[in-house]
Amino acid sequence: MVEEAVSGTSLLKKLRRTERRKKIEAVGLITPLFVLMLIFYFIPIGLMLYKSIDNSQMREIMPHTARAIEHWSGKGLPDEPVYTAIVEDMKVAYPNRTLAKAGRRLNFDLVGFHSLLSKTGRKLRKLKGPPYKEALIKLDKKWGDPRYWTVLQRGLKNTTLIYLLATLDLRYDDKNNITHVPDEQAIYVSIIGRTIYISIFVTVLCLVIGFPFAYIMANATTRVRNLMMIGLMLVFWTSLLVRTLSWILVLQNKGVVNSILMWAGLISQPLDLVFNRIGVYIAMTHVLLPFMVLPLFSVMSGIPSYYVRAARSLGATSIVAFFRVYVPQTKPGIGAGCLMVFIQALGYYITPALVGGPKDQMLSYFVAFFVNERVNWSMASALGLMLLLITGSLYLILGKHVSITNIKLN
Repeated sequence: MVEEAVSGTSLLKKLRRTERRKKIEAVGLITPLFVLMLIFYFIPIGLMLYKSIDNSQMREIMPHTARAIEHWSGKGLPDEPVYTAIVEDMKVAYPNRTLAKAGRRLNFDLVGFHSLLSKTGRKLRKLKGPPYKEALIKLDKKWGDPRYWTVLQRGLKNTTLIYLLATLDLRYDDKNNITHVPDEQAIYVSIIGRTIYISIFVTVLCLVIGFPFAYIMANATTRVRNLMMIGLMLVFWTSLLVRTLSWILVLQNKGVVNSILMWAGLISQPLDLVFNRIGVYIAMTHVLLPFMVLPLFSVMSGIPSYYVRAARSLGATSIVAFFRVYVPQTKPGIGAGCLMVFIQALGYYITPALVGGPKDQMLSYFVAFFVNERVNWSMASALGLMLLLITGSLYLILGKHVSITNIKLN
């Protein structure tokens, strides 16, 4: 009995060691992949998210002012030490050309701050003091306006919410309360709504066109299926820029479509099919259609045909059998296709920029605008965060209602 107990304990220890070794091997196998994802995916996204609220550069440009104005009550005008501190900071920042960066940042919060800092920086030599309070106010009356000091105090904190608020058409008022921007300046909520609307419309178009295409391809002969697959894959054989430019040639006033319609006598003058929303829908649907068809085809090719035959043998019509037996089994493909098309449509930039008009630009266009034109990485990061939130919300919604885990790639 003792020997059996000892051998049983020894066997249990060996099993535990084996399981522990397998766990260590599994961790070792996934560690390189995790490190790569951490370096090239999670860290860049984390830096982007942090950039949308990061404001540390301002404290580096104006360190003395940041410390002096930190305890200002916000009522009236600051005391003389704050004026002295900002003059000391400007004497260093203006020759180093960093004062302009601070001006651009503060000008985003209150228009006129950039010109105020530039004007003051040029005339620093004329200031006599200390004391500097009266001299600065005499130099420019804006230094006697509490609004500028409120913005400066808010702008010298380590983090800021002004960029995230701006994406929702919100801002801080003179009393540091969050309020809506004037109607003539409210653009970002409408841009986000336009981006979502265009993405949803393109997704629906891809589903309407892609579902019958995938169904025919799944039930066709091998030769026909291969030809249809080649035709579908032609989209990937040319660059996105070339595909978009080709649609401009096809849809313009003297393009192929209008020429055929006028030759057939269906229209008397060319239709506006490009540089508007119609052109965006057509070009984006053409580019994104394969991402809808491929998941649908993968699911449809695995659905046994005898399900529909069994339903028809039990008295169901062809239409009833199709919609009540066949279509529900394609939900994983529909969910995956819609998710792939919608996510890619949200971030589209080249196609709407070239084929669409001024009122058809999507959120990604303004991300590129703030990066390339304004060099405002914080605002671009805030808009990118909005795209990430929209994408994540859609994924959570689809994950609750549609299972996309049953797709088997052939």
